Amino acid sequence: MNQTRLARLLILFLVLATTLTGCSTGLLHWTQQKTAAQPKGTAQQQSGSGFLHTDGATLVDSNCHQVHLSGVNWFGMETTSFAPHGLDVRNWQDMLNQMVLAGFNTIRLPFTDQFLDPSSMPQGINYHLNPDLVGLHGLSLLDKLIQGARQRGLKIILDRHYPTPDQPSPLWYTNEMPESTWIADWVMLAEHYRGNDTIIGADLDGEPHGVTTWGSDDPATDWHLAAERAGNAILAANPDWLIIVEGIEIYNHGLFWWGGNLQGAGDYPVYLSEPDKLVYSAHDYGPDVYPQSYFWAANFPQNLTSVWESHWAYLQEQNQAPVLIGEFGANTVSDTTVEGVWFRTLMDFMKQHNMSYTYWAWNPDSSDTGGLLQADWQTLDPAKMSILSTYQSPLLDRPTIKVKEIQQHYTPLRAAQCMD
Repeated sequence: MNQTRLARLLILFLVLATTLTGCSTGLLHWTQQKTAAQPKGTAQQQSGSGFLHTDGATLVDSNCHQVHLSGVNWFGMETTSFAPHGLDVRNWQDMLNQMVLAGFNTIRLPFTDQFLDPSSMPQGINYHLNPDLVGLHGLSLLDKLIQGARQRGLKIILDRHYPTPDQPSPLWYTNEMPESTWIADWVMLAEHYRGNDTIIGADLDGEPHGVTTWGSDDPATDWHLAAERAGNAILAANPDWLIIVEGIEIYNHGLFWWGGNLQGAGDYPVYLSEPDKLVYSAHDYGPDVYPQSYFWAANFPQNLTSVWESHWAYLQEQNQAPVLIGEFGANTVSDTTVEGVWFRTLMDFMKQHNMSYTYWAWNPDSSDTGGLLQADWQTLDPAKMSILSTYQSPLLDRPTIKVKEIQQHYTPLRAAQCMD
């Protein structure tokens, strides 16, 4: 038995031990024993739920209360704009306020490694509307957005969407952006935000696909091994973050959505040094994005349950790990269209299985799905919101801004601790 296999068996033993000693058995969760260093100049006090971890397939807060993430994707930092879109016509704080008032508690922020380059300057910001963003770029701009989210009780998931802007990559690295840079950037972010419980997780890479494999043991293509390398490096720098691992496209010759195929995770699980920090993530879309054959089957939409269970939902159903639906969205949600029926069925499925989600997208300029905001960047789509609002959860943290309407979206949970 080689050293790699021996090490993986040791990690498996730790996973099993953690499963037997989690919140449900009343033993003190080991993450409470850590004392996280505060980021320089940004010392934070716990504002509500604290950091999150997993108990089997359940996502729980620092007091072992079960939590549910109901969020949105606000994209732009993964493009050559190097800033969230919409700031040419809206104030960024007004945008965050609207997200809270719409009932969301989490934002997934896509970015590219190049966003973090000091030479990457944001484009498309109206500084008359956003005077407090003048001179900010890269990490300083991200700091500002996270500070604003914290003031409103919102949680943040950072999503390394592309290695370079506007260029989806099959693998998590390119010739221009090697794996070493990918891991180094994640470690830098983990260290920078250590102790700040507004940021709850790292979505390691957006939609691995094509030649990417799962369980092949090829270090150049095996995504689950790369996720272990990056995830463990992040946890060494910041043991509080969730490590969010998306699926791939192809497993055992079966094709599915980019980032949506987690069939390999059952055969080759991701092993982390902190097993209770693993969250799998799937992306799922309707026929307007791609006309998968199952949309036209005679037993549609009843067949969707088996499609989802075989590709990703089994991980949560079998209590292996939580599954976050990191992206899903639709141009139309009318129940007279295949797209709308798929969307409504997925919402019902997530609710029945208590799955967390981040909707794609807040932005109206998504060519595939449109957005929750209409083209004016002001008005929410009432049809989409009428469905999403049936499965939302309160803010996880107490807002600090004195706006009554925002304060009302936070419901403090009873005082409790993980039992010892």
